[in-house]
Amino acid sequence: MNVKHIDEIPSTPVTMEGAEGVTVRRLITDGDGAENFVMRMFEVSPGGWTPLHAHSWEHEIYVLEGQGVIVFEGREFPLRPGNVLFVPGGRDHQFKCTHPTRFRFLCIVPPEGEG
Repeated sequence: MNVKHIDEIPSTPVTMEGAEGVTVRRLITDGDGAENFVMRMFEVSPGGWTPLHAHSWEHEIYVLEGQGVIVFEGREFPLRPGNVLFVPGGRDHQFKCTHPTRFRFLCIVPPEGEG
């Protein structure tokens, strides 16, 4: 078992091409003994976005704070705290912050999604 506080986990910029104003904290990884899933928390600054991309793995999302949209296969869907999403693998998607405060969400993926 591993217990830690979010303040102990560094926030790093997302440098993937097409990202703007996004950071990530890797909350639970294989370094914690997790073999099947990785939990990350993304923070998107006002006016920021993740890259539009697709990959083979699925992921699950839980919106913590702020407001944004997911662009999923060309359509925008509004998001707010408490929303949960399942994003299947192989489908184009992107997250955008559409509010004047940060947009934070948890993202859970299999280990190959952490790359």
